[in-house]
Amino acid sequence: MSKKRKIDSECGVFQEKWTSDYFFTEYKERAVCLHCQNSASVFKEYNLRRHYETQHKDKYDSLVGQVRKDKILRLKHGLTTQQNTSVKQKQLNISSLRASYQVAKLIARTGRAFTEGEFVKECFLSVAKEMCPEKAHLFSTVSLSGPTITRRIEEMGENLNLQLQNSSKKLCYFSLALDESNDVRDSAQLLIFIRGTNDSFEVTEELAALKSIKGTTTGEDIYEKVCQTMNDLELDWGKLFSVTTDGAPSMVGSMKGVVARINKEMEKCSHSHPIAIHRIIHQQALCCKSLKLDSVMKIVVSCVNFIRAHALNHRQFQEFLSELNVAYEDILYHTEVRWLSRGRVLKRFYDLLPQVYDFVLSKNKEVPELKDAEWKWHLAFLTDVTELLNNFNVQLQGKGKLICDMYSHVKAFQVKLDLLINQVKEENFCHLPTTQNLSAEKPAVAFPNKTCMDVLEMLQKEFQIRFKELRLHEQDIQLFRNPFSVDIETVDPIYQMELAELQTCDSLKDAFKSSSLTNFYASLPSETYHNLRNHALKIATIFGSTYVCESRLTDEHLHHLLRLAVTNMEPNIDHLISQKQAHICKMIHEPNTP
Repeated sequence: MSKKRKIDSECGVFQEKWTSDYFFTEYKERAVCLHCQNSASVFKEYNLRRHYETQHKDKYDSLVGQVRKDKILRLKHGLTTQQNTSVKQKQLNISSLRASYQVAKLIARTGRAFTEGEFVKECFLSVAKEMCPEKAHLFSTVSLSGPTITRRIEEMGENLNLQLQNSSKKLCYFSLALDESNDVRDSAQLLIFIRGTNDSFEVTEELAALKSIKGTTTGEDIYEKVCQTMNDLELDWGKLFSVTTDGAPSMVGSMKGVVARINKEMEKCSHSHPIAIHRIIHQQALCCKSLKLDSVMKIVVSCVNFIRAHALNHRQFQEFLSELNVAYEDILYHTEVRWLSRGRVLKRFYDLLPQVYDFVLSKNKEVPELKDAEWKWHLAFLTDVTELLNNFNVQLQGKGKLICDMYSHVKAFQVKLDLLINQVKEENFCHLPTTQNLSAEKPAVAFPNKTCMDVLEMLQKEFQIRFKELRLHEQDIQLFRNPFSVDIETVDPIYQMELAELQTCDSLKDAFKSSSLTNFYASLPSETYHNLRNHALKIATIFGSTYVCESRLTDEHLHHLLRLAVTNMEPNIDHLISQKQAHICKMIHEPNTP
């Protein structure tokens, strides 16, 4: 015991006399030799004396008095200078590494090619040489090569996935959004998004997984990928509250669709079925299911592709428009991937219809439909309807929206459809500007009322089908949206007593008016309003946007790329840098350990 106390007292504190006796100084809780910079983590005089006597005694024992002191001061100054240089170099390397990550994050989030990092570096080197030439060399240390950017994006993607795994364990309830699409190689890719709430009503809305599907893409295939994701994130089926899909048969088939398969799993575990929501806008335009209007779209796409897909035709068409001094300088390209592109293409095409006809005719391309009066009616009507759908779709876009907001937009659009059906029946086009303008021109052919009415009625029916599940839960949504406005007698008995407390509390009424829904529910005491809070935790997980899965698949590093592009989280760059400290230290001279 006494021996241990002796060692503890001997090893506890660096003694100033060791500097003059053995040429050692203290640096970062280590004893460092002023001559060779070897270090010792234990402050033990025996070790320092042995090092001095075996390595440096012959050189420094002859130095005594002021000469010895001066030598120690010079060696200390040299060590301090070297250490400061090392610290500055280390800070520069860390800053360079951080800049590399930040540029990689921007490249990922803007969907640019990974090789553009090299071009970015050339740009800020040129700027630096003009504005601060004395510091231009600092920018040259930032590594932005294609392989480096690829590696940075992969590392940040993996870091975000780790963060998601950690936050998923704290979720009280969650919902999933599924979308199956194809990449540039026509390989099936399944996007799985998760939205969940923890007990503090913090909402997590992230890309849970990007799964490649080889071979068939049946409901069972998709279900297997969903199960893999559930297992990877250690999610509990009992906490799944809703599933949003694109409405494809493999998703919503009553027997073999992925939703049906999920329902079977929930039944097996004695859990309630999740609410199923289908995205109203998808690549297949709803209003083009009518054969005649589908033919309109085919003609438009054919003409646009004829002009835009051939470089010479495109240049000549632009020159043609310039000579005519029309409002537009070009015609928009149509892409099947993006529904919104249809509305913009149709509006531009209709406005340039005379010029398009003259140009294709000059190229000896016969398109008789462009002069057909009934076809022009269809084009005008389709232009207006797609514009209405586009506006509705924009309302449904965006992260962090609540289901009550989306449902309000859905109900408003259904009212608009009812209004349009009654007005179009009477050939009143006051809310269809393109059709109204054509009507004012008094075309030779009467308005094709039956075809256009069929389109509107088909849309009305489609909405009823796709949002049937939401209507069944309208009371739950209303309770979540405003618990002060619901009739206590009509709600589930488990909420009645809590609502009686809530609706008579003036301070909570004021809090409801002055804060967001999630903040309001987070502030409710759980012991008094347990059931209302639990209800809100569930409803808040439902995707308030049906646009979350719309993504273009264009790169082999999609998983990490998309995760960075859509995340609400920030990659922990400090953590990634700390993992690279060993690599950085190899480039910096630091004291060696004997």
